[in-house]
Amino acid sequence: ACGDTQAKWFGRCPSCGEWNTLKEYTPPSAPAAGVRRGGPLGGGGRGPEPGGEEPQRLAEIPIDAARRFETGIGELDRTLGGGIVPGSLILLGGDPGIGKSTLLMQAAGSIRARGVETLYVSGEESARQVRLRAERLEGVSPELRILAEPDLDRVAAAVEATSPAVLVVDSIQSAYLPSIPAAPGSLLQVRESALSLMQLGKSREMAVLVVGHVTKEGTLAGPRTLEHMVDTVLYMEGERYQHYRILRSVKNRFGSVHEIGVFDMRDDGLREVPNPSQVFLSERTAGAVGSVVVASLEGSRALLMEVQALCHPSQWAAPQRVAIGYDARRLAVLLAVLAKRGGVETGKHDVFVNVAGGLRVEEPGVDLGILLAVASSVREAAPPPDMVVLGEVGLGGEVRRVTHPERRIGEAQRLGYEQVLLPEANRDDLGATARPKIVGVRTVAEALGIGLQRS
Repeated sequence: ACGDTQAKWFGRCPSCGEWNTLKEYTPPSAPAAGVRRGGPLGGGGRGPEPGGEEPQRLAEIPIDAARRFETGIGELDRTLGGGIVPGSLILLGGDPGIGKSTLLMQAAGSIRARGVETLYVSGEESARQVRLRAERLEGVSPELRILAEPDLDRVAAAVEATSPAVLVVDSIQSAYLPSIPAAPGSLLQVRESALSLMQLGKSREMAVLVVGHVTKEGTLAGPRTLEHMVDTVLYMEGERYQHYRILRSVKNRFGSVHEIGVFDMRDDGLREVPNPSQVFLSERTAGAVGSVVVASLEGSRALLMEVQALCHPSQWAAPQRVAIGYDARRLAVLLAVLAKRGGVETGKHDVFVNVAGGLRVEEPGVDLGILLAVASSVREAAPPPDMVVLGEVGLGGEVRRVTHPERRIGEAQRLGYEQVLLPEANRDDLGATARPKIVGVRTVAEALGIGLQRS
């Protein structure tokens, strides 16, 4: 899991502490002098480094004015930081059936329709199966080149023959190097295949997009070093029985992390959702008990979402604490703060918290909204229907400032919300330019007094 090397087998890795992750590794035989191992890719792609063999000064390295090219899918371009950087290696992970192959097929077809040569390599489907899937999708260019081949040496030969600017590999777990004495999908094959694709892409200034499977824990399958090798890691999230998909950037050497793109899964593929806040709030019942609108910052985008809470007297000795789309441990902290600093006891209640729409939020700027939703359900007091709540909650019951409040307030104003409940420190920073109405609070108790009204 961590890529460490040991001289003997251990049940538990001494470096990272993971169990049953050490695998036997047989080094490949050394190649003859002057001959690269493994054919076109060199058995791991260890050829000349891109940029020449001699070191260069930073000012001497040439750069192009336009280093990115757009895919034609705005939400994907946003997540990538503005488009694809030539020579970059992009890894897309997600649960089975979430839409990874669909998104990359649409992206490859859109890129080819813009006149950029693209090669789509499938190691899991035949060429006929790929075409059947492509005909179901909208906007896939018929000029897109398809290669059904898991052997990366043959893929390298096809790259030499067609000289594409973009290479899509679906998936890294099915690809293999014949010179590596391991089965496809093994730790050694995944690592060496990724390294080969990285060297192939960077030596030719060719962008490589790779699909990666995930484990049952939700992490990318294969060695942890795989994520360190690539330039960008994207995760596609969403509930299987909901049609919205969230594309999230968790690593990006050429842009900001935590950027998200929102898609709607339909019969003809993934459609962009340019106004996700309005979509996620479209089914909300305004003024409902336990329902609060919060403003989260996902990368550079402010996103409004509904947080729902339901508290009910428990019939068990240990009440349940269930959080969907939010960290359960963070919820436990907020419940303790709510009881100690806000005077709202939940020790005998089952507490259920849900971020509506299948979203998952990690930003602490939604703490106050979640706390207010729980208090609303316990007290049976509805918050104002036209109010957006934002703020981080500390253990002392203080409400701390959040980053970029002006973006969140602007999104609330665009959707017609008339008041924003936020930390007093942010209100002081904004001054008198506040529109809509801004109410600042310093403590949890003060927020409960302002944010709840008796039904």
